[in-house]
Amino acid sequence: MALKETKKRKKKKKAEEVEVDKKFLKKKISFRRKAVVEGEDLYDDTHRARKPRKIAKAKKAAVGQKTQITVAKAIKRRIKIDEAIILSDLAKRMGIKANELIQSLMAMGVMTTVNQPLDFDTASLVASEFDYEVERVTFEEETLLKQEKDDPKKLTERPPVVTIMGHVDHGKTSLLDVIRKTKITELEAGGITQHIGAYHVTTDKGQIAFLDTPGHEAFTAMRARGARVTDIVVLVVAADDGVMPQTIEAINHAKVANVPIIVAINKIDKANADPERVQRELSENGLTPEDWGGDTIFVSVSAKKNQGIDELLEMILLQAEVLELKANPDKLAFGHVIEAQIDSGRGAVATVLVRDGTLRTGDPVVCGVHFGKIRAMLNDRGVPVESAGPSIPVEVLGLSGVPMAGDELIALADEKNAKQVGMHRLQKQRTKELAQSSRLSLDSLYEQMQQGDVKELSLIIKADVHGSIEALVDSLTKLSNEEVKVSVVHSATGTIIESDVSLATVSNAIIIGFNVRPSPKVQALAGDEHVDMRFYNVIYDVIKDVKDAMAGMMASTYEERILGTAEVREIFQIPKIGTIAGCYVTDGKIERGQLLRVIRDGVVFYEGKNSSLRRFKDDVREVQAGYECGIGVENFNDIKIGDVLECYYLEEIKPEIE
Repeated sequence: MALKETKKRKKKKKAEEVEVDKKFLKKKISFRRKAVVEGEDLYDDTHRARKPRKIAKAKKAAVGQKTQITVAKAIKRRIKIDEAIILSDLAKRMGIKANELIQSLMAMGVMTTVNQPLDFDTASLVASEFDYEVERVTFEEETLLKQEKDDPKKLTERPPVVTIMGHVDHGKTSLLDVIRKTKITELEAGGITQHIGAYHVTTDKGQIAFLDTPGHEAFTAMRARGARVTDIVVLVVAADDGVMPQTIEAINHAKVANVPIIVAINKIDKANADPERVQRELSENGLTPEDWGGDTIFVSVSAKKNQGIDELLEMILLQAEVLELKANPDKLAFGHVIEAQIDSGRGAVATVLVRDGTLRTGDPVVCGVHFGKIRAMLNDRGVPVESAGPSIPVEVLGLSGVPMAGDELIALADEKNAKQVGMHRLQKQRTKELAQSSRLSLDSLYEQMQQGDVKELSLIIKADVHGSIEALVDSLTKLSNEEVKVSVVHSATGTIIESDVSLATVSNAIIIGFNVRPSPKVQALAGDEHVDMRFYNVIYDVIKDVKDAMAGMMASTYEERILGTAEVREIFQIPKIGTIAGCYVTDGKIERGQLLRVIRDGVVFYEGKNSSLRRFKDDVREVQAGYECGIGVENFNDIKIGDVLECYYLEEIKPEIE
């Protein structure tokens, strides 16, 4: 019993202690809180009570206030854009409804839609209407790709780059094969020739780089992208065939590119070969032999019998000496893509002709919109190489995508910079595609003329027979006058082919097809390149259309035509409108909206426009002689009784081509 009682007492004591502890803790916490409150005087009772009342007051005051329009800071009111921007994007970035932008543009006379791209000038004009400033994004691409000026002491001679051109089956490939076999060691990898479209040849007197381009399309495609890869063109003409359509086409392409031509008369070993006929035909096309007092080098060769090859190579090197071709090998490489394709095992493979500097394995490069690090390089024999100097063609592996023929390849010091430039160019290309303006077409020539963009009408003529071409070229070139010149860039027999479209793209020409039609592929290409093609079968229709296009390009003249006169007999002052002249039409008729001249004492006092014309209370379009009317002169109130109002209009006289 005693044990139980002692246990009970102990429990009671423990419980009392716990309770005391709890009370003490509570006291301690309240003390602590009190200390904080007293020390910092933050949460006193008065403050607590006042807080909600403050909010309530603020709410009450806010009810009667108007919404305040916040104006963005000056720095925020600046929008950075590239070459072009879609209207909806511009509206979003300005925080304005697209409809408001469209209305503003329509007021300026520009008809647009929400998804239409605006060029930089239009965007800056419309943004200024809403107090925004547009800034063109200037990427440091120029500084990253800046080519340093070469020290003349570092410049060394570089081999010439030669393109072989000519008509189909005139022996271009045979000639190149002969040059390669005689001048290149036969130790090719596994005895297999690696065809990469460009070859390097070493002779006793120097080195030459040959380009084997597939037709003239690639040559023009490169020109279209501004790449001047070729130094010399070797024009191959068969001695038995003479000058053919593609031969003339090759001459035109070389002339447009402003590249010197060396003529190789091939197949002289044939029984029916007539080199003199070839010389005569070529001189008619603007290539006069040196023997005849001209400035074109002619060499007779035979690829089959291996004749005249050394002489041809000698002439190429002689021409190269005249051109004084030099480059600096001690700098980062700069070159052009000759051709490129996707290889199933190796990825994007590009044949690059180094133009300047030295390209090395591991160099970070930017090529058009693509970039990468050169993983490997192969020469024209398929042998891996570590470096390639000026005018050396190599196959390059390691690009992020397949570049286009004619794209520039630039080596940079830093891989990060190469990636940055590539990404920027890709973005730029996208915006350019959005804002791509349509090319010249016969229908839009007149508008172009108003801006003074074109004073030359370039044509490419393709016909079924040579006689039609001669007739068309003669008739159309005769139409040229002082204001507009008609120039035929190229003319040939046969259907319209891809190279014609490429040439039209470069020279901004219009293709005229006479009794010929293009293939769907060519039509699609013309559509993509925005090249205008016209088809005819009557020569007079061609002449009429070209005349109309020329007339649209020429400036119109304006002549004044008097409609009638009216005498001011009374003056009426109309509130908010101004002075209205009560007139009597003495001669002819007065028309509303036409030009007016106020004549006082025989002297022209004011020239303006007829803003209103009324008979009694009705608005009328015209008032004949012998009737009275009220006339309002736009922006002029100083009308006096006795003034004579002369109504007239200007007649546009469009030029006619006889």
